[in-house]
This record gives sequence, C-alpha cells and structure tokens, in this order.
Amino acid sequence: MAVIETFGLSRNFGKTIAVEDVTLAVEAGEVLGFLGPNGAGKTTTIRMLAGMIAPTEGYAIVAGHRTDRDMEQLHEMVGMLTQTPGLYDRLSARRNLQYFASFYPSVESQSQVEKYLKLMGLWERRDSKAGTFSKGMKQRLALARALVHEPKVLFLDEPTAGLDPEAAGEVRQLIRTLREEGRTVFLSTHNLNEAEMLCSRIAVIHTRLLALDTPEQLRRRFFRRQIIVQLEASDAKVMEVVKSLPFVQEARGEGSQLILELTDLERNRPELVKAIVEAGGRVIGVSEKQYPLEDVYLKLIREESGNES
Repeated sequence: MAVIETFGLSRNFGKTIAVEDVTLAVEAGEVLGFLGPNGAGKTTTIRMLAGMIAPTEGYAIVAGHRTDRDMEQLHEMVGMLTQTPGLYDRLSARRNLQYFASFYPSVESQSQVEKYLKLMGLWERRDSKAGTFSKGMKQRLALARALVHEPKVLFLDEPTAGLDPEAAGEVRQLIRTLREEGRTVFLSTHNLNEAEMLCSRIAVIHTRLLALDTPEQLRRRFFRRQIIVQLEASDAKVMEVVKSLPFVQEARGEGSQLILELTDLERNRPELVKAIVEAGGRVIGVSEKQYPLEDVYLKLIREESGNES
C-alpha cells in the first residue's frame, strides 16, 4: 500500500522550474533514497510532500492526505528533519522536545519525550542546553523532535551531512531502527553508500524523475552481469578453453583474474568452474562483478545532461 503518491508534481519559482512532472509511489514501511545533484529539486520536493509549500501543478497524497489541502491533518502524520536542526539553543534537550510535542494535543508529552531522549542516547544530557551539544547530538535531538508525535512518514533531508563518521553512523543506525519498526522514510542524501546501505529503492531526480528502482535493477539498466574468476595464476591455456565454451559470450583477463559474461550466470557457473579445473586452472574464488551505485548515478546524470545538450 502506497503511503506517498505524487501525480505530475511540479513547482516553479518564477520562470525557474525546480521540480517537473514527478510521479512516484512509496510503499508503507519503505526507506526510499532520493538522490540528485545540488539544485535538482530534492529539498523542494520534500517541502511539497510535507505540506510546507504548494505545487505549481500536480498534487501529492501523503498518509491519506492531499498535501495542498489537508495541511493540518498532514502535519500530524509526518515528521521532518532538515539540514539545519532548528533547535532552541538556550533550552534544554527536554524542554526543546516538550515544546515541540505541545503542538500535538494527542501526544502524551512526558512519556514521549522520555522515550525519544532515551532512544537517541540523550537521556543523561536531558537537562543540558541544546547549545552545548555537538553537531551529532543536535542532529539526534532534531530526529527525536521529528519523531516525538509518532509520525507515519518521516522526511530526512541530508541527515548525516557535516557529521563526523561516528555521529553519522549513529544516525544511520537510528534509520535502520525506524525501518525495522515499519516506518516509511523518505531519505534525501548525497551519500550514495548511505543510500545503498539503508534504502530498498532509489529515486534519482534532476528536476524531473530520471529513475526509480532497486539498486540492483538500476545497475542492470547500465551494466551487463559479469563474473570474476580469481585464479592462482594467469594461464593462457585456461583462457583458451574458457573462450571456447559455448555459453561464454565475452572473456578477458586482468592478471590472474578472468572477467566473463555468460549466457546464464547462475546456471553456467558450475560448468565453467569444472572446465577451468579440468584445464589445469586453480580457482581461488568466483564472484559477480559489483558496480558501485555511484557509477549508476553518474551515468543517469550524464545521460540526462546529454539529452539536454
């Protein structure tokens, strides 16, 4: 069941097109990675989905509410973490959360504040002023603020930007926890490794939506599946035998590695290994060639730039 749906969602600022005709759906409990270069429309899209600004054209439904009509009801169903935490530095962590929790009459403030301060590892610092917190601690407090009213949908805009590796790792672990709880998370990030670690599907935007699929399916859009056979040593005789196999479509050697394209990778793999061993090759390992998500992302962006030129 889709919790986020957009239909031709567009937003202009004067003559500038920020977002153009975006149609997508995000399922309940899914973590969707939202990628794109600076100025691609990521933050504008999130602001429309969170009911902060209205679209110029099209519409969106989030948690059952039209984002341009049912804003009061929508705000109770969503939480948002922006690139700047927006906390009150002179208030304690607890007072910050109590203040934001007071916006939601149905929230039992005391228990919710305690719950999320503990979840974010901030309970021991609950009475410390937010202004004394490190950037990572402020980000965790801001995430607690976004969650204190138990939203169905969470929008995260660059949640680990500018954090040191330890703090970034803590935030990622919290996102994993949210995923395990079945929350729907819309994650905008420039960190492609982070997107692959956390997200079931990836959307790439460059004003308009360029792609929406699983990381694996996006790879297959641009790269053919290849197998890497690591030998103990390079062997011309083995290469000759491999090239003669009817199911080997392409073969090349890189030192002691054979990089091969097969007709059917899963089905042909055992026969391939058998032929190599019978030819005298000593096989150390067999694996499928992996392409970083960054390679896919760059191909999408360059393809789009080529279309525009």
